[in-house]
Amino acid sequence: MTEARENIVARVRKSVVSGARAGLGTTLFLLRIVVPVTLVVALLDWSGALGWIARLLAPAMRLIGLPGEAALVFISSVLLNIYSAIAVAGSLTLSVRDATILALMCLTAHNMIVETAVMRKTGSSALKMIALRIGAALVGGFALNLLLPADLALRSFAASAGAGHLELVPTLAAWALSTLKLSLKIILIVFALMIGQKLLGEFKVMDALSKIFSPLMRFFGLPSSSSFLWIVINIVGYAYGAGIVVKEIEEGRMKPQEGDLFNHHAGVCHSLLEDTALYVAVGIPILWITLPRLFMAVLVVWFERTRRHYFRRSFRAGVA
Repeated sequence: MTEARENIVARVRKSVVSGARAGLGTTLFLLRIVVPVTLVVALLDWSGALGWIARLLAPAMRLIGLPGEAALVFISSVLLNIYSAIAVAGSLTLSVRDATILALMCLTAHNMIVETAVMRKTGSSALKMIALRIGAALVGGFALNLLLPADLALRSFAASAGAGHLELVPTLAAWALSTLKLSLKIILIVFALMIGQKLLGEFKVMDALSKIFSPLMRFFGLPSSSSFLWIVINIVGYAYGAGIVVKEIEEGRMKPQEGDLFNHHAGVCHSLLEDTALYVAVGIPILWITLPRLFMAVLVVWFERTRRHYFRRSFRAGVA
């Protein structure tokens, strides 16, 4: 009994040490991207460049049925995250219908720079992933504009109030504080995920999860080995689950072609829990921002599988 207990303790210790090492590498990788990206975006916002970019995109927003200023919300999500998009949306005069369309678009194409870097590291073409996500966001927004009930336009949307323009020093101070909080969140979540993955693998829980979710993965057009990845990226998001995706490929449990295929799904639909909950909390109908993303993700993966079948020379990962 004592020997069995010591064996379990040794396996747990080995998993924790191995997971911590992997977590450190992933954390450093993410922070090298997150810190400069958020600084550049903060400076663009302070200089007014974001507003200028949004004005260029205003005609595209009107084609989707949104007011021109809604472009600023979309740009905020593409460059940063859902939190910033909701904050900007709260400073505009939008209806619930407008906000629902924007929510779908932002959930499809947010945190683009960081998440594209992760997808590139796991074998996907960066340009292809950017085009896929922005294209899916625009197509999804256009379709939702045709499908949403007209009475949602009668209800006004209100979230947190947007912050006014700050001087450079307060802008940098606000950036430093928010980046510190984000960095701590990345460290805690990534280390917990990497250690958890090692423990689940050591005690064969990963194999059980693959079997349980295998039918769902087949419906999505994904390999059964992606079951745990799918759970992780829909609970904590793609950036935080990046380390697990990378390790699955580096350690040979997932082929690069399979990782690329997984990115096609995850790029369009991930973080079904946290990010979706944020929008639901401010009054956005959950089904309108969940089902369309899942539907688009399934279509994208099966289209990619069909493309690979008929164009075998481009079956390798990362081909545009």
